[in-house]
Amino acid sequence: MTTTFHIGDMTIHRIVEMEMPLLPALDMLPGLTPEVLAENRSWLQPNALNAEDWFMLCFQSYVVRTPHHTILLDTCIGNDKPRPRPAWHFKKDDVYASQLAAHGLRVEDIDFVMCSHFHADHVGWNTKLENGVYVPTFPNARYVFSQTELDAWTAKHAQAAIQPFADSVLPIIEAGRADIVSDTHQLGDHVRLMPTPGHTEGHVAVRLGRTGEEAVFTGDLLHSPLQARYPELSPKFDVNPAQAAITRRAFLERYCDTQTLCCTAHFPSPSAMRVKRWGDGFKCEMVG
Repeated sequence: MTTTFHIGDMTIHRIVEMEMPLLPALDMLPGLTPEVLAENRSWLQPNALNAEDWFMLCFQSYVVRTPHHTILLDTCIGNDKPRPRPAWHFKKDDVYASQLAAHGLRVEDIDFVMCSHFHADHVGWNTKLENGVYVPTFPNARYVFSQTELDAWTAKHAQAAIQPFADSVLPIIEAGRADIVSDTHQLGDHVRLMPTPGHTEGHVAVRLGRTGEEAVFTGDLLHSPLQARYPELSPKFDVNPAQAAITRRAFLERYCDTQTLCCTAHFPSPSAMRVKRWGDGFKCEMVG
């Protein structure tokens, strides 16, 4: 399983916390029909679809080492937090720290944490439980949050408390460790945010590298390779499924038939791919 990629003068490491079946395909993608699933089952199985027709998803971060910074993209599920999924609920393990250590990294080595959006499986290790209080996990890092995303979640949290926001985002802001930025923010000459709304209001992808040798972190633009084949298939947890479908197709069109390495948040291992055209849709050529 490939966990390290070299793109130009960057090194990109996958930090895998968990890989598991998440939901039945027909439940996760409301627009998916049994006929379309049957037509595509042969190439999806066994890697992206298990024998019970559940999508297989990876839950992971990426660490990007540029000549200037060490940057963590999304922070997975985390430990010691109340979550509705049994495998995540008050989880206690050392998998994440062990994965960092396998690449010669400590939490102290991270300069910036960038979150594509604020869902529970993307912000969990933002904080850790210490003496009964959630505190920043990465002691030397600035946390980069989209203003659009923060505004949307702040408004929702004011109406009804949202646990992951309360335990994994607000403590960062209260500790004075957050940089609240625009959806096109640039960090140095290697890292640029790209607005990709639909999954959440302020969802961002992250463009990496310099012209000619690039990678892009997709966040939750895509959960399954089947959505590349049919970009209009939006999962039930997109806040704006129609917008997400438009964003997804535009993203795939932009990177189709280029050498850009697309680092997905949830595709099963090896998770990284390049986009090729496939009829009216696209296919994922996995790398690694």
